[in-house]
Parts: sequence; C-alpha cells; structure tokens
Amino acid sequence: MTHGQFPYIRGRRLRTSSAMREMVAEHHLKPADFIAPVFVMEGDNSRVEIPSMPGYYRYSLDLLMDEIGELKEVGVRSVLVFAKVPDEKKDNRGTEALNPEGLMQRAVRTIKKQFPEMLVMTDVAMDPYSSYGHDGIVEDGEILNDESVEVLAKMAVSHAAAGADMVAPSDMMDGRIAAMRESLDEAGFKHTGLMAYSAKYASSYYGPFRDALDSAPGFGDKKTYQMDPANVREAVREAKLDEQEGADIVMVKPGLPYLDVIRAVRENVSVPVSVYNVSGEYAMLKAAAEKGWLNEEQAMMEALVGFKRAGADLIATYFAKAASELLNDY
Repeated sequence: MTHGQFPYIRGRRLRTSSAMREMVAEHHLKPADFIAPVFVMEGDNSRVEIPSMPGYYRYSLDLLMDEIGELKEVGVRSVLVFAKVPDEKKDNRGTEALNPEGLMQRAVRTIKKQFPEMLVMTDVAMDPYSSYGHDGIVEDGEILNDESVEVLAKMAVSHAAAGADMVAPSDMMDGRIAAMRESLDEAGFKHTGLMAYSAKYASSYYGPFRDALDSAPGFGDKKTYQMDPANVREAVREAKLDEQEGADIVMVKPGLPYLDVIRAVRENVSVPVSVYNVSGEYAMLKAAAEKGWLNEEQAMMEALVGFKRAGADLIATYFAKAASELLNDY
C-alpha cells in the first residue's frame, strides 16, 4: 500500500549505519574550529580549579605552557587569553592594562615564543583591570563610552606589540572597532586581526567566568552597554557596523540561548562568524553530567555541532580540548 511517495522514498535509508550517517552529514566539527579560552594568573607552578567550572583551571604562566602544549597536540590552533589581575593593580582607568610588562603582555610573548604557530587572541576589555568591575571608565555611576574607547584602543596596540595575532574586544563600547583598527594601523600592526564581540548580551550565563577572573561589576549591571536578550535585529545591526569598521571576525555571545542570533548574523555579514559557548553553558552541562542526568560527551558534541548548524564558523569553548580528543578518536 502506498502513501504519497512512500514506500519509494524512505528517509531512513540515509540513517542505516554510522558510515552512511557520516557520509551525508551536513555539518562537521574539527579541532581547528575551536578557540580555547585560557586563564592566566600571577605566580609560579600554580594551577587553581575554578569551582563553578569543574575541570577548568587558572594557570600560572609556566604551567599554562603545558596546557597550551596539550591543546596543540590535539589539534587546537588558537587560544583566547584572559588575565586575572590582582586587586591592588586595579583602578578606574585600567592603567595596568597598558603595562608592557603586565600579565597579559608577558603571557602573549611567552606563548608566541614557545608555540609560534599557535594563533593567540587576547581579551581587550577593562573589567579585569577595573576597580569597579566594569568595561569602561566610571564617572558618577555612568560608564563613559568615548573615553573608554581611547583606553581600549591603546590596550589593543599593547597586545599587538606583545605579539598577539588577533585582539578580541569584548567591551561593547560604541565605535571601538574603528578606533582600534585605526590605532593598530597607525602603530604598524596592519596585520593584527580584530575579532569583535559584536552581539554580546547582558546575560546571566557569565557567572562562572566572573568567578574565574574576579571581574563581576562592583555596582549595578552591564545592561547599558551589553545587549538586551530580547533583541535580534539589533545584533545584526551591531555585527554589520563592526564589519564596516574593520572587524575581521564577528562574534555572538552567549551561544546556546542565541542560536537564532547566530543564524541572523551569518546571513547578514560576509566575514567569519564566531560564537562563545560561555561558562554558564559549560557549568550547566557539567552539573547535569555529574548528576547522571546527561551523557556529557554526547551532549557536548550535540551542542557544538548545533553552533555549526546555526551558522558559526568558529567556536570559542571550554570543551575545546575534550571535543578535539573525541574527534581525533573517531
């Protein structure tokens, strides 16, 4: 008995074996798709687990080299560096961020010396350096835009001078991409790339990351500069503006609650699109796996391929090493 085109057309023919499913898979993951966030701290021979991110650590610079070596071994080609700044070095203008001998600058130089083929991206933001925990200079309770952009542009140049291949501004100040591109070019760093956090939402999923860097805002929130979770057209506008201002890659952050935003941005820009699979997403999956409620490996890979399906070219994820190890075993 026939029903329409059945039994002549059977979708299940293409699902009959793992070889068949792999052959017709529309999206594939590979280690080179991943950007591995790494946290560096002052000290020697130190590794501190982040309580809200099981299995993830802050490293002193010497031990960070071991971690990057392991990432390289499994095929991860790029790292995104975050520095945990001691409280005594924080102020309202992010002065320590411009120190040529600061932790970030030393980390970049050390990584590039030991792993010259590793693509090093740097976090450009004032909140780890701010006594207020905000991404800009604070005056009378307001986060100043233009004055903050001047500092951020100098920070980008400082990172480039240390050897960064790409700077990644995560601040969401207006006009900072054009200012950074101009400053980098004027300083002779025309080949230093810019990965813009173009659609960074004021999200509740950042909590574990702020534990990692001790960078939670000291007052209020970040809703006057990070995006409203209700908006998607605004994200497209921000991404298009950043592309026009010189961004080489645009980013959507967070990831899993914003797959529609990734798709919308992908359809409206020509540059590569990255997504940040953020700390809260990592923590949720880890917690559910510890409870026995999810298979960690399967859920991890399903989430990561979901980003590719939504349109992401690159994925910044705390699962970079674990996912790469799995992919290498296939």
